[in-house]
Amino acid sequence: MSTYKLAAGDVITIRVFGEDDLSRERVRLSDAGTIPYPVLGEVRALGLTIGEIEKSITAGLNGRYLVNPRVSITIEEYRPFYINGMVERPGGYPFQPGLTVLKASSLAGGFKERASFSKISIIREGDPTGRPQKADINSPVNPGDTVFIEESFF
Repeated sequence: MSTYKLAAGDVITIRVFGEDDLSRERVRLSDAGTIPYPVLGEVRALGLTIGEIEKSITAGLNGRYLVNPRVSITIEEYRPFYINGMVERPGGYPFQPGLTVLKASSLAGGFKERASFSKISIIREGDPTGRPQKADINSPVNPGDTVFIEESFF
């Protein structure tokens, strides 16, 4: 079971077995972290896992609208991460599971010649302090994180 928590910008697909009119393809979570859904209105998804949203939609449809609905949700697109500093193409990139600083820098065109491998920091999405945390090339990168690669002075 995935522990990934959804937030604004994630794109999901909702399938209800045998009920095509209740299935939704590629729905992007709003800035408020909700998704519009027939019968139920706005469904809160912010901070929930896929399993928790499946249970919420199943409970909302069960009895009132369907008998024993089977709901499955998949993540189609993760919200982006950001990388700045001494990389060839700084900016936002789509998150991929298993992402590290090294892999993130590759997506951004690689490290510039003067990049420092000892001066890497990450501001984690959802960290209320917003403080950069020291990182290295093998540190995991999560959706919404901002990675900074500083310049090395020889």
